[in-house]
Amino acid sequence: MTKNEKLDEEKSSGGQDFKTLFASYALTIPKVGDVVKCKIISIDKGEVHVDIEGLTVGVVRGRELFAEAKEYGSLKVDNEVEATVLELENENGEMELSFRIAGFARAWDNVRKWMQDNMTIKAKVLSANKGGLMVQLEGLAGFVPVSQLNPEHYPRVMGGDKNRILEKLRELINQEIEVKVIDVNQKEEKLIVSEKAVWEDAQKAVLESYKIGDVVEGEISALTSFGAFVKFGQDLEGLVHISEIAWQRIDHPKDILKVGDKIKAQIIQLDRSKIYLSIKRLVDDPWKLVKDKYKVGDKVAGKILKIEPFGLMVALDKDIHGLAHISELTDDASGNIADKFKIGQTTDFEIVSLEPPEHRLGLRLYGVKGKVKKAEKTEEAEEGKKEKKKEKEDKAEEAK
Repeated sequence: MTKNEKLDEEKSSGGQDFKTLFASYALTIPKVGDVVKCKIISIDKGEVHVDIEGLTVGVVRGRELFAEAKEYGSLKVDNEVEATVLELENENGEMELSFRIAGFARAWDNVRKWMQDNMTIKAKVLSANKGGLMVQLEGLAGFVPVSQLNPEHYPRVMGGDKNRILEKLRELINQEIEVKVIDVNQKEEKLIVSEKAVWEDAQKAVLESYKIGDVVEGEISALTSFGAFVKFGQDLEGLVHISEIAWQRIDHPKDILKVGDKIKAQIIQLDRSKIYLSIKRLVDDPWKLVKDKYKVGDKVAGKILKIEPFGLMVALDKDIHGLAHISELTDDASGNIADKFKIGQTTDFEIVSLEPPEHRLGLRLYGVKGKVKKAEKTEEAEEGKKEKKKEKEDKAEEAK
């Protein structure tokens, strides 16, 4: 018996009961924008007709049939579905409905629940840009930032070349990856998902077996401008920041390491999936004994490693490097130092300052009078600027 038949029956049985029943039915008449439950009564020629709880017949047609969620992808007669009211009555006297809008709302409800329940779901990679991957989850578009990729998919590219990073990311297009929802904003249509979060959960027990101070053996898997990645243990990977590779200053990890090298490193920080390692801390700091080898005023032979606008970087031995500021290279401050000195050249210098705690040693070209105080201050300022700039760049790259 339909609701209309029930209404007729109640009407004949008593006026007061009918009024009460009519009032309750009036409250349930849907409005434009409401989501209603209905049952499919026919599917024909791009139109789906439904019965809306016995109140009226509705139709879903055209673009409103678009499946936003899996439950709307393969409809059959007698299926119970939900639809959004677009018009109370169309040109045929039927209620105009939409699966598309209802499915869209349902999909957002689903992803919010997945985030709340910390569920792992599969997503298909649709496209890539320099910031990450665009993926599809239940008809919604989601974004996986590069920083939220698991170690296997993270694009480690020498020099951080953005075009090469994009090439690496494009290799994942059309693949299915497992992700967790980490941010949902339906109003702004923002959906952020993480592949790394799935990896973190899987590796949690393994990660908990390590602690700060442990020494691990591994293999260099990638080199970047800010450090070296090391694979070790059960598919774990840690980062040795450039400042933790060696006690002396280096311009790039490739100056000392290469991919495939077997190394030992110490765990110095554990931050969920991020593991930070140090190679240099397994070796005694050579600067602790520097005063046993060198003293201010000593004449030393140094090999020029690098020529900077502010001076020369000079190696006194494999561990101890110093700076000969431009003001300590000549008495007349004329000419270009690049014309006077060459990388790899060995030259005599005089040690003018020595600060072991700061790993700093100041040099003067032997025979030049120079101005020690001015040189020390300028050296500190120039090196400080350079280190701050590099630290800022490294943090930006590492955060990706």
